[in-house]
Amino acid sequence: MAAQISVIIVNYNSGARLERCVACLKAQSFQDFETIIIDNASTDGSADFARGDETLTLIDAGANLGFAAGNNVAAKQAEGEWLAFLNPDAYADPDWLAEFRAAAARHPEIDAFGSTQLDAANPQRIDGAGDAYHAFGVSWRGCYGWPKEKLPPEGECFAPCGAAAFYRKNVFEDLGGFEERFFCYAEDADLGFKLRLAGGGAMQAPKAVVLHEGSGVTGKESDFTLYHGHRNRVWTYILNTPLPLLVITAPFHMLLNLYLLGRFTVSGGAGSYLRAMKDAAKGLPETWTQRKARQRDRKASVRDIARALTWSPLKMARREADIRPRLKAR
Repeated sequence: MAAQISVIIVNYNSGARLERCVACLKAQSFQDFETIIIDNASTDGSADFARGDETLTLIDAGANLGFAAGNNVAAKQAEGEWLAFLNPDAYADPDWLAEFRAAAARHPEIDAFGSTQLDAANPQRIDGAGDAYHAFGVSWRGCYGWPKEKLPPEGECFAPCGAAAFYRKNVFEDLGGFEERFFCYAEDADLGFKLRLAGGGAMQAPKAVVLHEGSGVTGKESDFTLYHGHRNRVWTYILNTPLPLLVITAPFHMLLNLYLLGRFTVSGGAGSYLRAMKDAAKGLPETWTQRKARQRDRKASVRDIARALTWSPLKMARREADIRPRLKAR
């Protein structure tokens, strides 16, 4: 019989992190799952230990497909009802899967769930409690850097962070999976937005816990992270924001981009940021074509989308979580 959950890990030169990640999965209290590792042509031998392990499925991608396409390829081979996307630098608590299943049983109408992410270097600090999305076009991990005791209760978030996220497989397929143009970064916010446009919602399951390094492979302040994060941030905003909201928020989005340019000019990284903005602009024709299809198929009302967004600039500045009570089933 097929496993209930398919855990998917995209690996690229993750070093010892991958083996630690898999060891945490093998210690899960709930065992009805399969583990699929897709290796994006790593050169450090980090996936070699998986080749002789019959409990693991290893896919050799043959090239660096990126996070988005790598997950999509693995998802096609997954047999579980649920897909659990897990970064190789995320280390699951023994009850991670069991707590997810409990949350899914409490909310059978929900098709996506997020995990509590604690800082692997300091587990008393929150690394993320559900992704929030500001109307001006920026997403963030809720409560990033906040003390653990400030962890919000179970509730609805805008989207689950892709470092440790659960999606019902048939819904993931209906949404078209992760946007492969993004390669890496912001594809989780984009997927969560697509789910919102389709009329769905996401829940944050606070008792499903992982320790997360956060950009442990690519580097938190690297040019790679800065470039992909901000290019894809612009594309996510253009692709998904309904036209009435786009008209209202576009001036603020532009001001935000200028503010970020000033910040990176002072702190470093202006070159990568400008390259991200240039390539985001170059990609707008294709992005706008994709946008038309998404907005044509949108099931949620503009009001529903507006209510799901965060509007407070203070919440964005504080990286505050935006978790809401689940008021009704969709």
